[in-house]
Amino acid sequence: MTTPCKGCREDAPKIDFTMAFQPIVDAASGRVWGYEALVRGLNGEGAAHVLSQVTDENRYRFDQDCRVKAISLAARLFPAGGAEMLSINFMPNAVYEPSACIRATLAAAKNARFSLERIMFEFTEDERIADTRHIENIVAAYRELGFTVAFDDFGAGYAGLNLLASFQPDLIKLDMGLIRDVQTSHARQVIISGIAAMARELNIRLLAEGVESADEVCVLRASGINLFQGYLFAKPALEALPALGFDVSKAA
Repeated sequence: MTTPCKGCREDAPKIDFTMAFQPIVDAASGRVWGYEALVRGLNGEGAAHVLSQVTDENRYRFDQDCRVKAISLAARLFPAGGAEMLSINFMPNAVYEPSACIRATLAAAKNARFSLERIMFEFTEDERIADTRHIENIVAAYRELGFTVAFDDFGAGYAGLNLLASFQPDLIKLDMGLIRDVQTSHARQVIISGIAAMARELNIRLLAEGVESADEVCVLRASGINLFQGYLFAKPALEALPALGFDVSKAA
């Protein structure tokens, strides 16, 4: 039996929070592909309010609690018999030993009867990662268990291309800074087309986040991107699955 790591101790200070859900749509099929679980305060306060309470002392427990909360809510909210993915953010530097730190996640999924193949873990390059080998170990361990792994905010952080050269995730989420007003920016169009070509060669799916207009969707689809997330489709809903505000079939 794997013993708990020092970061998973039960006496770490607890942060009170809940989750909001935002849909990820597949324009090729015209359906909801999944939902991202986004941390919120109990009264709907934004992520910054909650994350400001995270310290070195409680970082590891908070990361674990986020996973458990997301899975338990998804099991209750997601359509019965559906195949929608659940996307959960995690902190790479909050994982000591993947096989030990994943125990709570596995237990939550088992208790909720939520398939591991429906869980996607996102990690961001915004957090400086000193030990690339550690991330490689996490990705390998998660894939072996059946999880999908994604880079979040690609193009906005410290080492996107360097990380990509070291190991390849299943999916890349393009940062909204690259997406915004892409229809009027030749430079953004060229950059995104280049990333799309690279992703095809590496067998990686692309997801455009922060999408706010149909014009953005049109240009991005021309680059071969089919997965989208953003206010155009729906804003996050607290402990609920929001209705889509844009007809996905129009982008299909």
